[in-house]
Amino acid sequence: MATRNPKQLHCVSYTERPEERLDDRQLIEQILSGSPQAERAFYDAHVDRVFRLAYRMTGDEVQAQEYTQESFVRAFSSLKKFRCDARLSTWMHRITVSVVLNGLRKVKRHRSREVEIGSEHHNIKGRTAPPGLKRLLEAAVHKLTDEARAVLVLHDVEGYQHKEIGEILGIPVGTSKARLSRAREFLRHELQHTSMEWT
Repeated sequence: MATRNPKQLHCVSYTERPEERLDDRQLIEQILSGSPQAERAFYDAHVDRVFRLAYRMTGDEVQAQEYTQESFVRAFSSLKKFRCDARLSTWMHRITVSVVLNGLRKVKRHRSREVEIGSEHHNIKGRTAPPGLKRLLEAAVHKLTDEARAVLVLHDVEGYQHKEIGEILGIPVGTSKARLSRAREFLRHELQHTSMEWT
């Protein structure tokens, strides 16, 4: 009787979509063999979602573009380490979140010496009419901690379950749920407060 490849057996045991996982393996093999067409196919398949994720976490198009490119550089250099216990898209998002969080920490360190002027006067009444709800929501989202924003975006925007978010961020499921709960409560408070100020 033929012996099955242990790595393939491991992949099958974790596969939710066998046909997709097989495509992932074939694509990776072609990239590692030096196929520029496979590299392009990988980039085209993931670049839109990677950019959207980076943009929703940063709120800055230039930063999002920078983090998107850095994410792909890191992904291509790490493909040979890819394991089949997750979908390639999930693995790509894991890299993107890591790149964005590290980038945001560096930005904050550079800005840590700057004095924030007028931060105590955001709630003064008598301002002109507020922008649309979408802009208010985006502003509130970017007041969240980077970690809370990552969970919120992955769960409520990208549609990941807490188990998947835990794998992407390297945190327990309970931590993911707690961060999402705190993030939603913060947003409710922020939007309610803003609404009261503008009535």
